Amino acid sequence: MGRFTSFIRFCIGFVVLAILSLITLVVLPFLMPFRVARIKFCNVYGKTAGRAIVALAGVTPRVHNKEGLDGSMPAIYVMNHNSTLDAFLGVWLCPIGACGVFKKEIVYVPFYGWVAYMSGHLLIDRGNKGKAVEALRDIGVLVKEKRLGIWIMPEGTRSRDGSLLPFKRGFVHLAIATGLPVVPVVVHGAFRNWVAKTFQFNPMVLDVDVLPPIDTSGWKEETATDHAESVRDLFIARLAARESAPVSPQPEVVAVQGA
Repeated sequence: MGRFTSFIRFCIGFVVLAILSLITLVVLPFLMPFRVARIKFCNVYGKTAGRAIVALAGVTPRVHNKEGLDGSMPAIYVMNHNSTLDAFLGVWLCPIGACGVFKKEIVYVPFYGWVAYMSGHLLIDRGNKGKAVEALRDIGVLVKEKRLGIWIMPEGTRSRDGSLLPFKRGFVHLAIATGLPVVPVVVHGAFRNWVAKTFQFNPMVLDVDVLPPIDTSGWKEETATDHAESVRDLFIARLAARESAPVSPQPEVVAVQGA
């Protein structure tokens, strides 16, 4: 996609995001006493805004085992992160009733960040480990009480070249606290679509693999690092398997065109 076309699409995306965000921001004050309602309402916002941005970026998502998302609720969904696109892909894929985990700096992002601030989803301070752990503990209590799910990117920040960064253990502590299964969501090559630090988009078919739920009932705090590594190993294996798989003229699933 040429630079001019990419920039025009970026501008259209900004306008679409602004309009949808402003509508959402008008409604959210009325839902302030009801955190679960805010979370679910913003899930709906994400389904619409996220899908719109993914389409404008020239991406045709091909989600394998999509029924493994809504069908596994409530669960803790972990997704790898190597592109700005992931934020929008994630809020589109996130099931209704799953609470997202964002870094607190997102509040400085116009419109999208303002919605995140008021949404009831979790904002964590990565620079203050104590506060981050406390926030995760609090969201764990809410999730357990209200039968919500959690959507999290365990790398904590995005990889610039598509490589998989080490997984932080927050999702493991949440799984132990809530008893929820972990569902890996493996995104393949999103960094090739949205070139880092540019407005350049490269059209592509983007494969997303939703893996089977992982039973966490036997997980323990003492072995949290091992559990995080075992989940990361599943990502490594799945990324390698699809990278080496021969290209077939018949995709294994139909490309998803709507939310």
